[in-house]
Parts: sequence; C-alpha cells; structure tokens
Amino acid sequence: MNCPVIEDILSEEDRFALMIDGANLYQAARALGFDIDYRLLLDTFSRAGRLVRACYYTALLDDQEYSPIRPLVDWLDYNGYTVVTKPLKEFTDASGRRKFKGNMDMELAIDAMEMAQYLDHLVLFSGDGDFRRLTEALQRRGLRVTVVSTIRTQPPMIADELRRQADTFLELHELSAYIAREHRAAVAVADDDEEDDEDATPQRTGPRSGRFYQPA
Repeated sequence: MNCPVIEDILSEEDRFALMIDGANLYQAARALGFDIDYRLLLDTFSRAGRLVRACYYTALLDDQEYSPIRPLVDWLDYNGYTVVTKPLKEFTDASGRRKFKGNMDMELAIDAMEMAQYLDHLVLFSGDGDFRRLTEALQRRGLRVTVVSTIRTQPPMIADELRRQADTFLELHELSAYIAREHRAAVAVADDDEEDDEDATPQRTGPRSGRFYQPA
C-alpha cells in the first residue's frame, strides 16, 4: 500500500536513507499505542523513492544470555536493515542503584555524514534534540532532512529545536496505518498474546540489504 504522506516528501528519483534511533522510536510508538512492523516500514518507504540504506541503532546488554530486543535485532539483520549495536554501559548512581547507559547518537551521526555524498534526502526516526546539529550539517551539504516522531503525546516526543531545524516533520501517528503491527489491534480486542512472526527465529530471505544499496 502506497503512503500519500511519504509520497508528499519523497520523489521517485530521491536517493534516501532511513536512520532509526531504535530506543527513541520504540518509546514514541509505545506512547501512541502501537508497535512497529519493520517489514511494512521498509516496504512502504522503499516504494517511495531510491532507498540506499535502512539503518537501525540500539544498545544491548552483553552479559545476558537473552535480551528482549535480541529477536528483533536478529530479524532486522536478516531482512534488509543495517543494524548497529554497542554494549550498554552499567554504572551505579549516587543512591547505589544499578543503572545502564547506551547512547547511539555518535554512531548514527558519523554514519549519516559518511553516507551524505550518496543521498538527496535523509529520514531520521528520532525526536532527540541532540540531532539538531547533525540535521543542520546535513542541510549544509545539500540534503533535505525529514524527522519522524510525534507531538501527539504529553509531553511531545520530539524536541522543539529539532522539529524547527528539519525540512519536514512527519507525524508518526499519521504513519501508523501503514507501519503498525496488526497483532496489536487483536490484543486490544481479544487480549491475545500471540507473538508476531517477526519475533520467531529469523530466516534469511535474500541478500542482506543489497537491493537497497544504490550508490551515486
């Protein structure tokens, strides 16, 4: 299904990349009451222009045998996404509580700048205000930058300075009809915990992200 909202910001000749701040997108979608179907997200955007690369960034706990996000990361890695991870850093705060930190901003920013010469447009899935300077730097290189987040929550998930800097702000809620996992609606109606097949053991469906790489 073609998405008019995306077609309004991307032309068929645009070379573009998707840069996904995994934790930030998860929190935004959760606040709006839906889960992302990453197969639909990739298919929906790839129909709108010349998708060069789809990158997903997240931090992981290294010392755990099982992480709740590991099945998703493995599935993405086998199904057209470039997945960038690093270990979460553990620390103890002043009150003695165990906490974790895993900021992927630097990795995303470096990859975006290195990829800029091959792109006309970058679509950033994040509301983090730290990306305002990255957005500005990409614009100076001639790229258009679209930021995907939401202002439908209280407080809004997107920083005002990032929304002002972006060429286009795309409301995540308006994409939900095209990229939401269908099982979430079933849960709301039937209280069914059946897992979507994306959480199953991943199966390689073709060359990893090869059909999306179109260098200049």
